[in-house]
Amino acid sequence: MTLGIIDSHFHIWRQQDLPWLMGPMVPRIFGPYDPIRRDYPIEEFLADQQPSGVEKAVYVQTNWAKEHFEDEVAWVQATADRTGWPHAIVGYADMAVEDVRPQLDRLKKYPLLRGVRMQLHWHEEPDYRFAPSAKQVLDANVRANVARLKDYGLSFDLQLFPAQMEDGAALVAENPETQFILTHTGMLTGMEPETQAAWREGLGKLAPYRNLSAKLSGLGTFLHRNDPAMIDYVVSNAVDILGSDRLMFGSNFPIEKLWTDHLAMVTSYRDAAGKFDEAIQADIFRNTAARVYRLD
Repeated sequence: MTLGIIDSHFHIWRQQDLPWLMGPMVPRIFGPYDPIRRDYPIEEFLADQQPSGVEKAVYVQTNWAKEHFEDEVAWVQATADRTGWPHAIVGYADMAVEDVRPQLDRLKKYPLLRGVRMQLHWHEEPDYRFAPSAKQVLDANVRANVARLKDYGLSFDLQLFPAQMEDGAALVAENPETQFILTHTGMLTGMEPETQAAWREGLGKLAPYRNLSAKLSGLGTFLHRNDPAMIDYVVSNAVDILGSDRLMFGSNFPIEKLWTDHLAMVTSYRDAAGKFDEAIQADIFRNTAARVYRLD
């Protein structure tokens, strides 16, 4: 397949803007991250992905200090105005406040904004936790604020572990007019049979809701390597459970740069999708992201 790729999930940053890159290293789902505790500008991303055939890309928020949520989107928009990259922005809004609309009102003036993400993932393993509880996905404020996104035409990037997907399905079901995008295909943490079974069961709970898509991204997060076998497993099962028209590739760079180069990672995804026909590959590498993030 020679069709150009849309990368639905990448980051750029200035170290000075991110508290978690400035202070002591803190637990993150991707493990130690000292090599990326520095600036990662758009120019480096473009150099990293140049051999891989990426033609467009979606920036996803990187946990600036909460009070600087607008500054983040403004900086990325200015980067796009200067360089032509990225082509869409997923910003941050605090969905746990009583009313998120004042934040959304400030963000809506940026033309590349397509959606927001607030990470809601929680795991029994302490180093994998981000949300204060597993049930934050169904917090009353979160539910009320997610319901407001449709009035702004914004999507919600939903980041959950499999044990939370039943609650995630309830949130998606409540908001049929809003597009949800499951980050990192639900974050499979390992290849143990019971872990695989829980992940497949979780995806199955989300599958009935056509307003949910998923990103084939971040699959090295827990293994800390580019693992073609795991990528093949996730791609194959996600196509079976969700269908290719609800799947999109994402590089998760520069996080994945901790253990692989861009071309090697993309090659693993290309190989995994290569068993399917060109229409399915086109969905995964271009069509779904173009539709969900309104890129064409």
